[in-house]
Amino acid sequence: MAMETMTRVNEQMDVAAKKPMAVQPGVARMRELTPAQRRAVMFAQQQVLKAQAAKKAKDQRQAVRERMWDEDSPSYKLTAAAEPVVAEEEPREFSLRGAIGHVLRELRTRDRRTLREVSEKAGVSLGYLSEVERGQKEASSELLSSIADALGVSTSRMLRMVADYLDSVEG
Repeated sequence: MAMETMTRVNEQMDVAAKKPMAVQPGVARMRELTPAQRRAVMFAQQQVLKAQAAKKAKDQRQAVRERMWDEDSPSYKLTAAAEPVVAEEEPREFSLRGAIGHVLRELRTRDRRTLREVSEKAGVSLGYLSEVERGQKEASSELLSSIADALGVSTSRMLRMVADYLDSVEG
């Protein structure tokens, strides 16, 4: 009997000596909640995610509107950085592929969007979009259309920008 009591006392001491379980930051203690409380927490988390998605969509729409306002203004031109410096003695030829890539990259960077964002939205691999922007790959008309849509401009507007860029470079 004395031995049993000693064992129980030792077990109690071991339990008291253990540290309480550390809670990781950002993790709710779900086992202490009732099922109704768990559903409420899940619902609140879903509402937060929906609000974040709505804000992102609103910001994208605003960026498209601002770009359209900028393009419609009479002072709309490609940036000065877009015009390459050409030596007078050596005329340089520019490819349509390179001009398209240049305009696509300018549209993307003007909105401060990453290659990954545009490639996911357009349904194009990131590497292929990068090669199109660098003028290394020639994109099909369907692909150009999906990229232009992902950038928030119409295909015709994007092609007009390419034509304007070629005019500024050649002339």
